[in-house]
Amino acid sequence: MSRYVAFDVETPNYANDRMSAIGVVVLEDGEIIRRFGTLINPETHFDWFNVQLTGITQEAAAKSPTFPEIWTLIEPWFSSGVLAAHNAPFDLGVLGKCLRHYQIDWKPTAEYVCTCRIGKALCPGLPNHRLDTMAAHFRIPLDHHRALSDTEACAGLLQRYLKQDPELRLFRRTYDFSTLRTVRIF
Repeated sequence: MSRYVAFDVETPNYANDRMSAIGVVVLEDGEIIRRFGTLINPETHFDWFNVQLTGITQEAAAKSPTFPEIWTLIEPWFSSGVLAAHNAPFDLGVLGKCLRHYQIDWKPTAEYVCTCRIGKALCPGLPNHRLDTMAAHFRIPLDHHRALSDTEACAGLLQRYLKQDPELRLFRRTYDFSTLRTVRIF
């Protein structure tokens, strides 16, 4: 049995140290078993660029739960499998900074795969490997920069990649939350 926890975050400002939204899709043996998405009150300011990109306003997020409230719900999912994200170091970095800001003690490292990195290896002929490009290539629906939609697209890519290599051993990495960087390549 293999379990992957795909996720995507949206941020309220250039600091990329808080979340304004998160999407989570849990895959077990290549099948989606759980979907979850929500706005998050980042308890900080919003930059115009981020509002334009994500459509999330400070007013909309203010009515939403905070990261610690959401983390209580999603932590068991995050602890149950290999994490997956498109451009994973970014999303893992935001997660790590949120954990640090709220002084939430989680595990020191997490195993992950990056669907962008996998796409570069398996689809080298594409003009780029951004999520919107990859989703279009594989005809996966995407409402870009909406956390749950981005996560569902990432999960769709992951499902295709798992059919080619069920273990994805060549693409597994370890992320260190104390240094906020990848520390080991399998």
